[in-house]
Amino acid sequence: MTGKYDLVIVGGGISGASLLYTTAKFTDIDSIALIEKESELAAINSHHTNNSQTLHFGDIETNYTLEKAEEVKEGAELLAGYLENYDDDSEMHARRSKMVLAVGEEEVAELEERYHDEGFGDLFPKLRPIGREKIAEIEPKVVEGRDEDVEMLALQTPDGYVVDYGETTKSFVEEAKEEATVDVYTGTEVTDITPTLDGYTIETDGGRFDCDATVVAAGSHSLQIAQELGYGEDKALLPVAGSFFLADDLLNGKVYTLQMKKLPFAAVHGDADVHDSSVTRFGPTAKMVPTLERGRISTVGDFLDVFGLNAASFLSYANILSDRILLPYVLENLLYDLPEVGPRQFLPDVQKVVPSVELDDIERAEGYGGVRPQIVDTSEKSLDMGEAKIVGDDVIFNITPSPGASTCLKNAMRDTHTVLEFLDGEYEFDEEAFRAETIGNFPRVDDASAVDGPSASETSDAEAAGDAAATDD
Repeated sequence: MTGKYDLVIVGGGISGASLLYTTAKFTDIDSIALIEKESELAAINSHHTNNSQTLHFGDIETNYTLEKAEEVKEGAELLAGYLENYDDDSEMHARRSKMVLAVGEEEVAELEERYHDEGFGDLFPKLRPIGREKIAEIEPKVVEGRDEDVEMLALQTPDGYVVDYGETTKSFVEEAKEEATVDVYTGTEVTDITPTLDGYTIETDGGRFDCDATVVAAGSHSLQIAQELGYGEDKALLPVAGSFFLADDLLNGKVYTLQMKKLPFAAVHGDADVHDSSVTRFGPTAKMVPTLERGRISTVGDFLDVFGLNAASFLSYANILSDRILLPYVLENLLYDLPEVGPRQFLPDVQKVVPSVELDDIERAEGYGGVRPQIVDTSEKSLDMGEAKIVGDDVIFNITPSPGASTCLKNAMRDTHTVLEFLDGEYEFDEEAFRAETIGNFPRVDDASAVDGPSASETSDAEAAGDAAATDD
């Protein structure tokens, strides 16, 4: 196959698909192609078993500053609005109660300060502090078996979106394919990208594509491709594999624990599975791995490409792993995947959420978990806590650690503006229509559905109690 396009997007996960949707539906770009190396879309990190199926708003993620929460909030609302608009049958998401739990005087004080003094209560009007009694109404297992003399507080909201990012990816692509300007190629692996006088030539195992602009949204491989073109030389990757444990029917929604602020990895939390609310998932763990894709030994060589095998990379890794908080965390997480030992080591993390859980109640989620490309800045010899984007000559490389899926549409909106600049202003982006189709459908606090009950999901008695609790001061 061969083709000439205005825009080629490399990568058929949630990031590439959201850009395809945005450019196909809301710009007048004449021709767009998406290329995905796997035979199916969303086969790697966007698959629902390979991520924590959480839509991050920044409301209960206690390692977020107020500034980061403000940034993430709009992105999450864009995607939540899309789901409210396009997913009446709950094939892509469920909306449930969500809370972050503080146990003990010190944690309670920290959570109170966050809500009242740091501005999170003002930023998130549906977020409410609730005590032991209300917590027990919404999540009985969180209180059951816990010392009655220990102080408890939670910040709770009905906006606990549990998302199947794989199905959402496919929805984006299906919407985009309604436009005559779009072609989608799966099972097509990029072998080379070469700059030309008026854009790029993309060689694949299925033929050649020529384009005026390209966006590489290939997860961990994005940096690898960028460096082959001379970009991102001051960056390396610290691939982190997440794993999960499963239990039966312990939680009605999402329950987070307080986050250690210096760690870029998510705090252990429990939540009911997006497609089966009788299954509770706990995690993620965070284990460093020398591969770019979970369970694929063939990507070890790709990791070595982006590691660099140079002094700057080795010194950066040494500096990062010598941290007195990060190193014990990394070593502890290595134990979680060991037979017999792993579940025993992980059990106390589960008991922070559900005290009555015993060892026999949890089992490793076999086949679950993906690899997150944590960025290393080799010039600063430190972890980059944010998403990474490299913008070059008529090319964008997106390397998106958490919460890249949550903010995929906001990222797509930004990239659309950049792509139109690449194309010399020949085309226009109807951002107003884009917002109307997405964030315009997000339920606000003055919308009865936002506080009276979850939309697009089955509502249990406990979930209904949780949403009612969200209206209490």
